[in-house]
Amino acid sequence: MKQAILILLLLVSIQPLAEAQLIKTSLTLTVRDELGNTIEGASVVIYDSESDFNAEKNPAAQAITDNKGIVKFKELKAISYFVIVRKGDKDNLGAGEQIGKLEANKFNKATVIIQ
Repeated sequence: MKQAILILLLLVSIQPLAEAQLIKTSLTLTVRDELGNTIEGASVVIYDSESDFNAEKNPAAQAITDNKGIVKFKELKAISYFVIVRKGDKDNLGAGEQIGKLEANKFNKATVIIQ
């Protein structure tokens, strides 16, 4: 009986650790224009250093927004990323180039405005 209780307690204490490892740090970005409309087909590139961002080299990840103006990046580091979003003659340069530090093992969200 004591062994069964000990095993149960051990399993209960291990479960939160296993769950934390299952969820990877991710980022969902929504791209909007200056009027708040979502932007489909925008190019989104994220960088993990300011120098790479300024040189536009070594992207951490890149994607194109879906029909709801959303891109999802998975398995990221829990750091603050620099982001460039472009569609046609609109971009986010000059405002909103850096995303706040991501929370580790969480689904993070942010919105970027292009004009």
